[in-house]
Amino acid sequence: MDAMIHLNNIQKSYFMGSQALPVLKGINLDIFKNEYVALMGPSGSGKSTLMNIIGCLDSPTAGTYILNNKDVSKMVDDDLAEVRNKDIGFIFQQFNLLPRLTAAENVALPLVYAGVGKKERTERAMAVLAQVGLADRSHHRPNELSGGQIQRVAIARALVNNPAIILADEPTGNLDSKTSAEVMHIFGKIQSEGNTVVLVTHEEEIAGYAKRVVRLRDGLVESDRTSSFASFKEEGVHV
Repeated sequence: MDAMIHLNNIQKSYFMGSQALPVLKGINLDIFKNEYVALMGPSGSGKSTLMNIIGCLDSPTAGTYILNNKDVSKMVDDDLAEVRNKDIGFIFQQFNLLPRLTAAENVALPLVYAGVGKKERTERAMAVLAQVGLADRSHHRPNELSGGQIQRVAIARALVNNPAIILADEPTGNLDSKTSAEVMHIFGKIQSEGNTVVLVTHEEEIAGYAKRVVRLRDGLVESDRTSSFASFKEEGVHV
């Protein structure tokens, strides 16, 4: 079976004048359809840079990135933008909702950019809001919602394009522990319904919800193993 995400010797350096600052030093990683993976690592380990490359927000300096059988590592910006819009749903720590739009309008935004008609946009936005338990809040603006509800709107927005991959960057970083658990339960539900979920976190408790934990250190994969806690969390057992 081909990997949905195939990273071969991915390197990324940033340049200060003529001096190269290597951040990723040769990442080899395969992620398959319907996996639930947490990327972990201390500050400076390269996990945010790796997330940006997986999400086609940045390109590697060297190496090959195959996403859904397409080599995206050599694509130009316009082609990368098309891949992002079609294949990847992003969820950010800061939510990134537009304050003047309702929940439904925020969720429908990616469909506006995709050229989908208004009637279909509304129907699809309402369907994914229902999926995250917020159908009754569709006409509320972000300032009328709790932190957990805002994050669920952000999750619905990531789902609305039916992406192959959900990519979440510290998705519970601004939430209390009870709300974090509710949000992570939604990620588990999304994965169980067929999506591939890749989560970037520095919190062991949050990584424990994933089925597989990949740890980075100094720009390399330090370990890659199945999580021993995921099944307990799914059953609601506190660990």
